[in-house]
Amino acid sequence: MEEKGKGKGGERWSGAIANLSEMNSNLDSLQKLLLKKAVFVDDDTFTKASLTSEQARTIKVLEQRVETLERELDAAISAAARARSEKRQAEASQKAVELRAQEVTRELENTTKVFQLHMEELRAKQEEISKRDSEIKVLEAIIQTLGGKE
Repeated sequence: MEEKGKGKGGERWSGAIANLSEMNSNLDSLQKLLLKKAVFVDDDTFTKASLTSEQARTIKVLEQRVETLERELDAAISAAARARSEKRQAEASQKAVELRAQEVTRELENTTKVFQLHMEELRAKQEEISKRDSEIKVLEAIIQTLGGKE
């Protein structure tokens, strides 16, 4: 059993040492890369570069905001144009309805006048009929009176 424990423990140590060797190799490669590519600057230059970088990021964000606002403005302008167009159409429709209402009112007034004329004519005819009816009754009475004397 002790040999099994030593075997497993030895495998662990071997794996850990292999990992450390690989990490050392990676660090050496990274250090060589940094020495070739890295630029060293003083604190003042770094601060200015950082400020410039921050300003560039701020400008980028503000440019995106301006683009967004421009799109919103374009959408608002389009919506306002549609609203003006719809308002003009509604006004035209309202005017047409008002004109139609005036026309219908005139037709009703004319119909009323024609109806009144017909009513007056009917009354006149009825009066004439009543008058003739009275005359007929008088004539019948005369005929009966004359017929009774014979």
